[in-house]
Amino acid sequence: MALIEWRTEFETGIAEVDHEHRELVELINALHREIDAAAPKPAVAAFLGEVLSRISAHFALEESAMRRRRYDAYVEHKADHEKLLDDLRDIMDAHHDDRAVDYAGDLKRAVQDWFVAHFKTHDARLHRAPGA
Repeated sequence: MALIEWRTEFETGIAEVDHEHRELVELINALHREIDAAAPKPAVAAFLGEVLSRISAHFALEESAMRRRRYDAYVEHKADHEKLLDDLRDIMDAHHDDRAVDYAGDLKRAVQDWFVAHFKTHDARLHRAPGA
């Protein structure tokens, strides 16, 4: 079962952003499957690193598009991006240091809640913005 099911309401109307959103959802779902399959710690750590890297690159693309469009909610949107990156780094650190009792559950909650909430709020507003 997928952690995040793709929905059209996640689309922003910016083709390159929407394409990357779909790829990120697929990557998150692949990580979820790895965790559910009890993948070894190094494999999960590598996957977490890949997720962080790809999400960081995606955020840079999205933020560049917002700056080009002079998007009025750029600061708030970027702050939400930074929050997810911080949450992911915390999960990675806990996983690395064996401090996470339930890193799979923590990751699931952080990513699922964040993506769904972010797509429905910040990205939906971006989609409705002039020039979108």
